[in-house]
Amino acid sequence: MSSMTPFLVFFLGAILVALTKGRLQSMVLLAIPVVGALNLYYLPADMTGGTMMFSYTLSWLRIDKLSILFGYLFHLAAFIGIIFSLNLRDTTQHVSGVLYAGSALGAVFAGDLITLFVFWELLAVTSVFLILARRTEKSQQAAMRYLIIQITSGLILLAGVLLRVHETGSIAFGHIGLSGLSSWLIFIAFGIKCAFPFLHNWLTDAYPEATPSGTVFLSSFTTKVAVFSLARCFAGEEILIYIGAVMAMFPIYFAVIENDLRRVLAYSLINQIGFMVVGIGIGTALAVNGAVAHAFNDVVFKGLLMMSMGAVLYRTGTMKGSELGGLYKSMPKTATFCIVGAASISAFPLFSGFVSKSMVMVAALDEGYPIVWLALLFASAGVFHHAGIKIPFFAFFAHDSGIRVKEAPRNMLIAMGLAAVICIFNGSYPWVLYSMLPFPVDYAPYTMAHVLTQSQLLFFSALAFCMLKLYNLYPPELRGINIDVEWAYRWLLPRATKGFVTLFAPIDQACRALAVRRIEVLIARLYRHHGPHGVLAKSWPTGSTALWVAIVLGGLLLVYYF
Repeated sequence: MSSMTPFLVFFLGAILVALTKGRLQSMVLLAIPVVGALNLYYLPADMTGGTMMFSYTLSWLRIDKLSILFGYLFHLAAFIGIIFSLNLRDTTQHVSGVLYAGSALGAVFAGDLITLFVFWELLAVTSVFLILARRTEKSQQAAMRYLIIQITSGLILLAGVLLRVHETGSIAFGHIGLSGLSSWLIFIAFGIKCAFPFLHNWLTDAYPEATPSGTVFLSSFTTKVAVFSLARCFAGEEILIYIGAVMAMFPIYFAVIENDLRRVLAYSLINQIGFMVVGIGIGTALAVNGAVAHAFNDVVFKGLLMMSMGAVLYRTGTMKGSELGGLYKSMPKTATFCIVGAASISAFPLFSGFVSKSMVMVAALDEGYPIVWLALLFASAGVFHHAGIKIPFFAFFAHDSGIRVKEAPRNMLIAMGLAAVICIFNGSYPWVLYSMLPFPVDYAPYTMAHVLTQSQLLFFSALAFCMLKLYNLYPPELRGINIDVEWAYRWLLPRATKGFVTLFAPIDQACRALAVRRIEVLIARLYRHHGPHGVLAKSWPTGSTALWVAIVLGGLLLVYYF
């Protein structure tokens, strides 16, 4: 076991999942992340693995503090996601989820860019089935859009890698920096998966259309692999600071008016990734530690929120905030777990978001970015509005919708309970997480200034929400499909295509008719020569044929002689 690369445990486990059913399948599913975590624990720190191909060494195992942390994180995320999905009898979802988690592990332990590309594409192919598994027309359309964008990201990455090999002769998966066309292509490929502004709508489009358990897996792996890759290759690039600040702010406006609560969480996911991108862009030890720690915490508390909304969807069949409300009466445990997730993402003291988000904000001030700090402060208040208050309020405590359902299944409650315990533990005792970070940590989250500043921010944000609701000034949820940049390909592109076809259809028909007439004339001429009565169809006397052969050969000899 100690010599097995982490992704192989999941890939081999997926085969066993496909061959089993019922309780045995559930036992295999639970065993995969447990065995994988033990395997990871016993891996030697200096162990490497690779294969020679075309004079390059493809390294599928690189161990350092950054990859180890994300490795444990992905095992934990897979374990919680599997528990949440145990009530399903859908082998397709189970196999896809396990392969998806294995692909994420393959990416973070990759030692070269070619290996990264392979797992980069496997992430797209394996995850799309979690969207298709919902088996609705909307999910199928979203899955196809998702797959096209994810594959495009992979192709851009491949182009960047090939150019880099041409420029430097190296395929090393290490710090690259923005120094040429190849590095910019790799940067854009990472940016697509990281949901940079204007490249983000695959996330808000596809994640809300996945199955309840599928969204839990989706929120854990793809974007975190992109964050890991940015930290590995582009730490310290200043452009990331401003990209991350925009990412942290702009989703707030769309999340506030969004009616689909899982789509609200999708925008919130982009908001949280913005903090990580800022930390990576600053590039100091404190900032990178904060980005990585926040990635760890985000997987857990965002997974908890996705699970609580998945449980609501599983029981009620809807995610529209305008149709929900009063569910705390019939789903009190789910409501409690949702509040824990909301407190964590809002960075309440003693909850996980507080001990990681503040590291990035302090690093921004320390390195002379006060405007960015203000942007992150605004984003922190905004996330409390749309994820900390809106999600639990509209799902469980708004007007009584009259919906009465059973509490979430036991396995879902266990998964949510485990995530809630981790949120509280990391928030109350963060030094275990800090000890796993890439750089030594010299940071104390629980100072009077930090606690007082964050408490004031949360108090006045809550007060603003209450005042807006009391005076009917809070923006109403749009009951239709709320689209932003995706307008370009969901609304404009289909209509532009139809207009193009309408405009050029007569020209196309005329060209086709002309081509058909030309071909008919050509066939008629060929028929005159090659048909049953054509010149070339006549019989030639043997003697005459031999005479002409002799004449041709004689001519060739004369040409050769002279």
